[in-house]
Amino acid sequence: MAAQKAAISFGLVHIPVALHTATQDSDIHFNQLCKEDGSRVKYKKVCANCGKEVGTEDIVKGFEFAPGQYVTMTDADFEKAKTEKDRTIQILHFADLSTIPPVYYDKTYHAIPEVGGDKAYELLRRVMYEEKKVAIAKTVLGQTEKLLALIPTADEILFETMFFADEIKELPKEIVHPELNEQEMNMAKTLVNSMVQNFQPEIYHNEYQKRLREIIEAKINGQEITIAPEEKKSNVIDLMEALQASLNQMGGQNPPKKRRGRKASA
Repeated sequence: MAAQKAAISFGLVHIPVALHTATQDSDIHFNQLCKEDGSRVKYKKVCANCGKEVGTEDIVKGFEFAPGQYVTMTDADFEKAKTEKDRTIQILHFADLSTIPPVYYDKTYHAIPEVGGDKAYELLRRVMYEEKKVAIAKTVLGQTEKLLALIPTADEILFETMFFADEIKELPKEIVHPELNEQEMNMAKTLVNSMVQNFQPEIYHNEYQKRLREIIEAKINGQEITIAPEEKKSNVIDLMEALQASLNQMGGQNPPKKRRGRKASA
């Protein structure tokens, strides 16, 4: 089921698309229980004035403009705030993907073309992909305006919702950049190059979740859980010693041959 349907506005071209969430929550979730008898702990929404439980249908949204004073908003009010541009995905400009700091990305959506939009969708995807560009756009999702990056892949266009600049926190403290000598740099580069391989998402697994499930299963079956303590690692303080020890561990004492550079995909 689509999270939202909209149209990409690209000059005078409109491309109808459906947005589908691209990720899912695979974590193990727990219920809160009363420690005394193991019953579920429930949360109720109650009126601060009369103390009665309030159902979803009896709740409205209010903006506090002064202490204890609110103006209420309806769905119709939120719709009135939208312009025609807000109802579309308006491309503002194109940019190089490398110019966008990763901290700005929030959530990923698959953008699937709707009936009648296939050719225009493919044209936009292919041009961006071949030119190695992404589109920066804006739209309103639900009741929130979102900045977007439309990122082309070999098969589709991904939509990344992004944070606005005023939502990004400054560094909590200035990072010091000490001088590095050539030997340290060369050894570190050798270590990095010895560990290079293509990203293969299927080989990475949530090991912690797996161990957690094993513990849960053991508890269900009434088994005793014993975790062997891990061997303590020595704390190598000297940077050169740490780099050399890492290289020895990787079997990478000799620098790997330089590979021919490949063109980066968008």
